[in-house]
Amino acid sequence: MPRYHTLGKIPPKRHTVFKNENGDFYYEELFGTVGFDGMSTLLYHTQRPTQVKELLESYDVSPKIAVAKNMRATSLNGFNIPAKADYLESRFPVLVNSDCQIILAAPTQSLTDYFYKNTDSDELLFIHKGTGKLRTFLGNIDFKYGDYLVIPRGMIYQIEFDTKDNRLFIVTSKSPIYTPKRYRNWFGQHLEHAPFCERDMHPPKELETYNLKGDFLMKVKKQDTIHQYVYAYHPFSVVGWDGYNFPYKFSIHDFEPITGRIHLPPPIHQTFEAAGFVICSFVPRLYDYHPNAIPAPYHHSNIDSDEVLYYVDGDFMSRNNIQKGQISLHPAGVPHGPHPGAMERSIGKKETCELAVMVDTFKPLMLTETAIQIQDADYFKSWL
Repeated sequence: MPRYHTLGKIPPKRHTVFKNENGDFYYEELFGTVGFDGMSTLLYHTQRPTQVKELLESYDVSPKIAVAKNMRATSLNGFNIPAKADYLESRFPVLVNSDCQIILAAPTQSLTDYFYKNTDSDELLFIHKGTGKLRTFLGNIDFKYGDYLVIPRGMIYQIEFDTKDNRLFIVTSKSPIYTPKRYRNWFGQHLEHAPFCERDMHPPKELETYNLKGDFLMKVKKQDTIHQYVYAYHPFSVVGWDGYNFPYKFSIHDFEPITGRIHLPPPIHQTFEAAGFVICSFVPRLYDYHPNAIPAPYHHSNIDSDEVLYYVDGDFMSRNNIQKGQISLHPAGVPHGPHPGAMERSIGKKETCELAVMVDTFKPLMLTETAIQIQDADYFKSWL
């Protein structure tokens, strides 16, 4: 999200001496992407952020691939994944390729015993169930049902949940996650016809700053491996920062749908983009208003992309027998469309109350062993 933000204390000029009231130095860090060419933020720490005391054992978290070449329309019962206490252990990749991983999680406890950062990928957390607080070294963000949390790569964070019943739909991206370019002008500002604007984006507001010495466990994900570091000082040592690279929140309920006289294609629902995929939000909206309009989507072939739909809430008009947390995968090259009777039922309807998140990838998705365990094996027959 190309938008400038600042929080806490910063000096008037970059790369200059900055001290506290006792004359102790603050330590500057450039938190940047794409070398020195992408979005970046300048951070100021109470302690040097490079003080590692110990390296502990690393362990592999690579997704276990069950189907590498999939051409089968697939449905997954997402709420059937097991709940786990530990935040990282609760994350189960179900659909993956070299650009992204689609992950389901049902953590029952907050992540407070260690700190975590993903150095390979941006992370997008969609909050299906639960409330709480995302705590990062750039500040905190409260979240609730329907929120997207966009966490740039390398962001040190913890996460606190208010209850034990939490459900997350997570997409990790090897390339940065942005809002669509066509929504923005050449300065980066969102345009008048965009379905959301900067007022809907909520950066961190609450900055926690610690100057504590001790043993602080940091788990770092790189190349599908968790590397464990013990740092000498608390990672939340930032007294202030400014720049363009920071976490933020956007609620799916703030997405303003684009409608027309006849059915419009899925790009009108686009919310985020990355190099190898897009993410769309289907929200309650008025149906098409041509007198002979068919609101249900027409049959179509995904020649160039796999289509994933995560069903959040409401009555999804183009599918039969859909449950909350269900995932449908329609692979590239196979036509799909409304279930039998759905097209006819949609004619004359005035609105829909569906809520769903869609991920379209331009590389084929592979199914993991977890996906096979929660799939509906007969879904591909559901158009008969």
